[in-house]
Amino acid sequence: MKKTKSEVNALVDALKRAYPDGICSLQYPKPYELLFSVRLSAQCTDERVNKVTPALFARYSTLEALAEADVTEVESYIHSTGFFHAKARDIVASAQILVSQYAGRVPDTMEELLKLPGVGRKTANLILGDVYHMPGVVVADTHCIRISGRLGLTDGTKDPVKVETQLRKVLPPEESNDFCHRLVLHGRAVCMARRTDCGNCTLRPWCDHFTTITAK
Repeated sequence: MKKTKSEVNALVDALKRAYPDGICSLQYPKPYELLFSVRLSAQCTDERVNKVTPALFARYSTLEALAEADVTEVESYIHSTGFFHAKARDIVASAQILVSQYAGRVPDTMEELLKLPGVGRKTANLILGDVYHMPGVVVADTHCIRISGRLGLTDGTKDPVKVETQLRKVLPPEESNDFCHRLVLHGRAVCMARRTDCGNCTLRPWCDHFTTITAK
């Protein structure tokens, strides 16, 4: 069932009340550290990434140091995040590009971000939203895809690009980035992949999934 504007706003407000701090769970003091942390988070938990990155960024304290790093040594720091060969290669290669082509600055456009090794739309949107605070950003991660489908904000597609497009059309642009962060928190605490804790869900009044299961 298509959501009305008032229903969408009610969902946004309910999530705000439940999770006032709509922020990324990855820890990063510098923009490029967020870029590389997101790369490490592929097929890995944010919790694990946050345990790995302090030592990594202490060893390579500048972007220039990472650009000159030995890939094998970087692998030793990120081994526990999985797929460490590809991740280390992408991080060093991206650092080299940022230093040589962007004077050490993380790009602020989707087109330029997607040129960096290992960067997809999810990572690019996260940078645009969290670093550059651009309105209308949608980070379509697994939690966002799952919960937005259950709520009825999307048509239930699992395609990240389609989810991104559909959510852009219905979410207030100034709220979309934080909304996606809050969906991650909600997905970990209440609306989990294997089971839903609908009894403790603040979004029940506007949720298609809850309406369906209660109608049975």
